[in-house]
Amino acid sequence: MLIFLHTLLLFHCPDAYAKHTLCRMMGDPTYPLLSKEGDISIGAIFAIHSKLTLPSFEFTEKPKFLTCSSVNLQDFRGAQTMIFAIDEINKSNLLLPNVSIGYRIYDSCGSRLSSMSAIMALMNGQEIAEGDKCNGHYFTNAVIGEPQSSASVILSRTTGPFKIPVISPSATCECLSNRKDYPSFFRTIASDYHQSRALAYIVKHFGWTWVGAVNSDNDYGNYGMAIFTDTAEKEGICVEYSVKFLRTDPEKLRRVVETVKLGTAKVVVAFMTSFEMYSLLEQLNIQNITGLQIIGVEAWMTSSSMIAPYSFRVLGGSLGFAVRKINIDGFSDYVIKAFWDTAFPCSQRDRNGSQYEVHCSRYQNLLAFKDNNEDVPEQRYPSNIYKAVYAVAYALHSLLKCKEQEGCEKNLTIPPEQVIEALKEINFTVKFGDRVWFDNTGSTIAQYEVVNWQQDKNGSIQFKAVGYYDASLPPDQRFVLNTENIIWAGGQLQPRSVCSESCPAGTRKAVQKGRPVCCYDCIPCADGEISNETDSNNCMQCPGEFWSNAEKNKCVLKAVEFLSFTEVMGIVLVFFSLFGVGITVLVTVLFYSKKDTPIVKANNSELSFLLLFSLTLCFLCSLTFIGRPTEWSCMLRHTAFGITFVLCISCVLGKTIVVLMAFKATLPGSNVMKWFGPVQQRLSVLAFTLIQVLICVLWLTISPPFPYKNMIYYKEKIILECSLGSTVGFWAVLGYIGLLALLCFILAFLARTLPDNFNEAKFITFSMLIFCAVWITFIPAYVSSPGKFTVAVEIFAILASSFALLFCIFIPKCYIILFKPEQNTKQHLMGKAQNKSY
Repeated sequence: MLIFLHTLLLFHCPDAYAKHTLCRMMGDPTYPLLSKEGDISIGAIFAIHSKLTLPSFEFTEKPKFLTCSSVNLQDFRGAQTMIFAIDEINKSNLLLPNVSIGYRIYDSCGSRLSSMSAIMALMNGQEIAEGDKCNGHYFTNAVIGEPQSSASVILSRTTGPFKIPVISPSATCECLSNRKDYPSFFRTIASDYHQSRALAYIVKHFGWTWVGAVNSDNDYGNYGMAIFTDTAEKEGICVEYSVKFLRTDPEKLRRVVETVKLGTAKVVVAFMTSFEMYSLLEQLNIQNITGLQIIGVEAWMTSSSMIAPYSFRVLGGSLGFAVRKINIDGFSDYVIKAFWDTAFPCSQRDRNGSQYEVHCSRYQNLLAFKDNNEDVPEQRYPSNIYKAVYAVAYALHSLLKCKEQEGCEKNLTIPPEQVIEALKEINFTVKFGDRVWFDNTGSTIAQYEVVNWQQDKNGSIQFKAVGYYDASLPPDQRFVLNTENIIWAGGQLQPRSVCSESCPAGTRKAVQKGRPVCCYDCIPCADGEISNETDSNNCMQCPGEFWSNAEKNKCVLKAVEFLSFTEVMGIVLVFFSLFGVGITVLVTVLFYSKKDTPIVKANNSELSFLLLFSLTLCFLCSLTFIGRPTEWSCMLRHTAFGITFVLCISCVLGKTIVVLMAFKATLPGSNVMKWFGPVQQRLSVLAFTLIQVLICVLWLTISPPFPYKNMIYYKEKIILECSLGSTVGFWAVLGYIGLLALLCFILAFLARTLPDNFNEAKFITFSMLIFCAVWITFIPAYVSSPGKFTVAVEIFAILASSFALLFCIFIPKCYIILFKPEQNTKQHLMGKAQNKSY
């Protein structure tokens, strides 16, 4: 309210600022709105009005002055701050002693046309009129303004060739950091390079990866948004849409609002000036678009022009950056005193200088506002204007060779380029503690408050500070947020704005074709791969002896598989192995108890007992294949198998040869049995067995079997097996067994028709047939069976062939011994032969 009254009086009461004003022509941009003479001069351009009405240019009469309207309170306060700082310096004995600073403040009315007229007036030294006279040349040493980036670009390009320094308090476009294009431009605010990057850090901080972007279609908005999108992309943030407009283009604004309405992003980054933002705010309210989390910039976040009855409905909970709020000591009193002394002259001085009271009843309804200066400390940009004025003063102080006791050399000519060089060297601290200096781009250090749009109990909008960003601090301390104090859009919980939900551990992201990288599908990791973090781009392969668990989020040791004694298959095989041993032992006991009977004596009982012993070993050797493979068990299982089976087949081969020799011995004049008696039979068995022993010794010496972790058959588990070492050794052992079995089968087959009541050769032939069939079948089964089934196949072959020999050779004899004892006589065994001989 106070600012409104102050402004009203300023522009409608000609004498409101008469003590500061030498010449003022309302609406004429070629003359300053506020001015004051001094030894040195500072120019300024502010958009004290935000709207400009152009007259008609019909060329039939002299053009009328431009008409300005709609007071811009922020820039008006800036003009007040500049005058306050100049008055403060003029009263100082330390800075520019005995030198007065004058000023010329122009109103651009928010128009580029009016701004250009003001620039030309400042550069050309337009004469100043006092009363009806205009005299003297007015030279400007520096220009403060424009507040907006686009206007500052025009101003700097115009003044640049003439080396006139321009210092802006609020133009933040990164484009102005280019010293080649803008060598005379300075600013007491940081460039948008820092703010744009900090916007991306805010978005990343809250996990928003899917955002919309709207910016002003000018240098400020385009450069700022370009830096934001570039930083956002590096931080893994995707921009669903990026649209821009100017308030002068209603059709484009309509399309922008439609894009925002149709977008799926819940967060919108608005890099706009307050003018465009207000236009967008109006349209969002008209179309009832609410609930969006708006992320804003310093240009509009704390602008009083954004406050309207419907503002909080659309922008409530908005989060963004603002220039730090600094209260300049003495400024509030200065503004209030100047206003009340001019507007309400309740006390005046007479000609003798004595003060006396006058009647103030006509101002009674306004006196309630006399101490209402709360809006003054709320201003955020005046401190930048204050620092800009002091920067110029310090630069001129050094150029005028000012000394504390002697004052300054007033008559020195100061070329503008010297002012530029002096500004580059300044380094001082203002009274509220900020250090002022310019970096190599003409900017100051980036320091922002993070503010949140909130409402107090009375429903008034507050810009509550919830954090800060300070580029002067170490990287890990620059950005601080107090999320507990944040009120979110719509008064809801913190919004979630993503194109696709996070992929849990155990999956990886697969980008959807033709869409941004933030839009993806969650694909489960393949077997043997894991991802132990959310939103993993790739799955990691587990190391050799590890495998992924069921959730695919952890590598665990692979299951080690081998044929154990505790599993069903192992138990069954152990049972049949021990069953075979038991049956063999029972047969041995039966044969031993009937060793004097003809059927036991027939065909060399000694070989029968040796065969039963070797069969027992065959059954037992199958047990060495069960259990966890070790170095000793691997060497034992194959060698024991090879030797016991050769011993077994040697005994069968001996019995077959005995049958043949016995038949030959019955022929007249035959004496072959003396060449294959009991001694020769023992020696043949020993010789055949020793050959296999020699093969096994060579195998174990050259390349013995050893435990091996097989990870080829199954990727998800380790097959613990015995590697053969030398495959030649293994197949030599197996081949030798097969050779003896084949020889035995041939001889038994030849002897199957020999005349005998109990022809053992028939049973040997049948047993060898089964034996050979088993081992012929074993070879492909052994090669193709994976893991523990390979071992099971080998055990099955051992047991099957052992049972074949046991049952085919000994069960018929046991049957006669137990159930047909009348046939267990020599006469019966030989009877058939005698009948056939006749």
